[in-house]
Amino acid sequence: MCREWIFHNSQDLFFRAPFGAVACNTKITLRLEIYSREYPQFVTLRLWNHINQEEKINMQLSEDDDNKKIYQGEIITPSTPGLLWYFFIIHINGKTFYYGNNADNFGGIGQIYKHQPPSYQVTVYKEDLSVPHWFKESVMYQIFVDRFYNGHDGGQMLNPKQKCYVYNNWHDTPYYRTDPDSGKTVCYDFFGGNLLGVIKKLSYLKELGINIIYFNPVFEAPSNHKYDTANYKKIDPMFGDNMLFKELCSKAKEMGISIILDGVFSHTGSDSIYFNKEGTYPEIGAYQSKESPYYSWYKFYDWPHRYECWWGIDTLPNVNEMDPSYQNFIIYDQDSVLKYWMKMGIKGWRLDVVDELPDEFVKRLRKEMKKLDPESVLIGEVWEDASNKISYGKMREYLLGDELDSVMNYPFRNILLDFILNKRDVKDIHRAFMSLYENYPLEHFYSTMNLVGSHDVPRVLTILGEAPAEENLSKEEQGCYKLPPDKKKLAIERLKLVSLFQMTFPGVPCIYYGDEAEMEGYGDPLCRATYPWGRENRQLLNWYKKIIALRRQHDVLKTGRWVPLNPQGDFYGYLRLIENGKDVFGQNKKDNAAVVLFNRHPKEKIDLTIDLSRWCNGILIDVLQEGRKFHLKDGRLNVLLKPLEGKLLMSNVSALE
Repeated sequence: MCREWIFHNSQDLFFRAPFGAVACNTKITLRLEIYSREYPQFVTLRLWNHINQEEKINMQLSEDDDNKKIYQGEIITPSTPGLLWYFFIIHINGKTFYYGNNADNFGGIGQIYKHQPPSYQVTVYKEDLSVPHWFKESVMYQIFVDRFYNGHDGGQMLNPKQKCYVYNNWHDTPYYRTDPDSGKTVCYDFFGGNLLGVIKKLSYLKELGINIIYFNPVFEAPSNHKYDTANYKKIDPMFGDNMLFKELCSKAKEMGISIILDGVFSHTGSDSIYFNKEGTYPEIGAYQSKESPYYSWYKFYDWPHRYECWWGIDTLPNVNEMDPSYQNFIIYDQDSVLKYWMKMGIKGWRLDVVDELPDEFVKRLRKEMKKLDPESVLIGEVWEDASNKISYGKMREYLLGDELDSVMNYPFRNILLDFILNKRDVKDIHRAFMSLYENYPLEHFYSTMNLVGSHDVPRVLTILGEAPAEENLSKEEQGCYKLPPDKKKLAIERLKLVSLFQMTFPGVPCIYYGDEAEMEGYGDPLCRATYPWGRENRQLLNWYKKIIALRRQHDVLKTGRWVPLNPQGDFYGYLRLIENGKDVFGQNKKDNAAVVLFNRHPKEKIDLTIDLSRWCNGILIDVLQEGRKFHLKDGRLNVLLKPLEGKLLMSNVSALE
C-alpha cells in the first residue's frame, strides 16, 4: 500500500502524542506530513470539542527536508471530559484538500478527501479516572440461575409459580410456549436451578479459576430470565431466599469469589408490586390507582391501559428513572435497592440496557455505590464502541470517569470471531482492535468484560462449528441441531484459540456458563440450556483450567503492556510486557514477557520469523507444550504454527538498552 502524499497516523507517536485517550488538561502534539515541492498556502487543524465549539488552528512548518515537510500543532484538552474530533485542511496550488479518518473510522492511517472528511477521535476523561485494580486481574463467570444447578437432592422444584411449566429432564431442550389466556409467547418454563445449587458448585468454580460470578437477574419475577422484575428486594422463591443469598455471598467471599448482580432499572414487570397489572400483590400498583406510591414511576398515555413499554412489550412497562421517588427507592433511601444488596455482600452491578438509562441516573448510582464500597464495580451492557456510543440522539458518557468501570465487550467478541472464522483480513482485524485501544481510556481497555458468549447470543461453539444460519432453520430445526463430529472437532479446536485469546488479551475474560463444557445452541432460548453436569467434555474443561491458571499466575497476562505484532496472512499475535518492575498502571510487578501467537487456518501451517530483539533475549518457554524451549538468535524467534494452533511463550524480560 503506497503512502499518500499527505499523511497522518493517529496511532503513531510521531504524529500524535500522547497515544489514544487522554486526561483533561493534557497537551497533545499533532503532526502532518506532506510530500510536495510546493509549499502549502496554509495547513489548518480543524478541531471540534464536546462543548460544541469549532476551532481552527494554524499548523507551523517544523521540518523541511527537500520534498518532505512536517507541519505541527498543539492543543490542550478541555478541563471537562468529553470527545474531541479533528481533521486537517491543506490549501496548495489553489486547491483545497482534506485529510481525515479512514472510511471505517478506525483511526490510525487516514486518507485524503476533496470534501469534509470523517474526523479523528480523542477521548478526554477525568484526571482521577480509575477502575479497581482487583477487577482487572479477575476472571468472570456468567450464571443463568435456573439453568446452572439444582442443589436439592432429588431435583425437587422450589415454590413453582402458578403458570410455570417444569421440564421432566434436566437435559431437555428449552423452548418457548404460548400463554393459553393471552396467546402470547412467554418464558414461564423452568428447569429448577437455584442458589443452593450455586453454593454447592462454588468449589467447581474455584477449581476452574473463577473469582467473579455475574448473575443474570435473581429478584422475584414471573419469567425464568427475571428481566421482568416483580420485587427488587426479594430473591425469587424458586431460587431461594434473601438469607440464602447472603450465605452465598459469604461463602463465595471465603473462596475469593466476588458477586456481581444484574440491575434492571429501565423497566419493571407489569406483574409486579409496583405496577400490579394482574392484581397479584396486596400493594396498590400504578396500574390500579393514580394514588399508588408508584404511579409517578411510569408514563401512561391513557391510564391504565396505554403506557410506555420497553420495546413495545406490554409486560415490561418503562420507568421514569429521573422520578425522585424512583431514585430514592433504587439509590438513596437507607434501605434502597442499591444499598440493600451491597450490604448483603455483593461487589457491584451490571446495568441492563444502560443506553436506556439517563447519564445522570448512572452517575448518581455510581456515586452512591462508591461511597458504600470504593472497590465495587459498575458494568454496562453496551454492544458497540462504548467511547462514542450515541443513544436516543445523545453522545453517552460511559467512559469519561463518572459512570462505568467496565462494559460488556461485544466489539471484542465480534472482532475475535471474525478473525477465527476468517471473515476478515487480519490487517482489518488488527485495525479494529487498535480502534478500541485508541478510543478507550487505558483503565477501561484493561477492564472491559471480554466475553464470547452470553444469554443474548448463540453459543460460541455453534458459531465456531459453522452451523447453518439461524434464519435458514425453523425453531424446531434449531432445537434439534447438533454439530456433526467433524464440525464439532473443528469448533473445539477453534474454541481453544478463542479462549487462549480471552485469557491473554487486556481486559477481564468472562465465561458464559457451560462454554467450558462443550455446550451448543442457537440463540435464545437455546443458548440458555442447562449445564451438562456429568456430560462435560473433560478435555476441554481441563484446557480451560490450564489457561485460566496461567493467566492468574502471571501478572504480565493481566496488566502487562500490549504490543501487537505484524499481522499477516492467517497469523495474528502480540506481546504482553512488564518492564522495569512496573505494569501499565505503575504497579510493582516482576519483569516478564509473553509472546502470544495464533494460526487461524484449519489446514495450513505457518512458518514464522519474528524480530523480538526490542523486548526479549535468550530463551522463551512454551508453557502450553510441557516447557518446550525456543532459543532466540539475535532476538529473532523462529517458530512453526500448526493449523489452528495457538502458542503462549514466556520469558523474563532482558535488560536491553
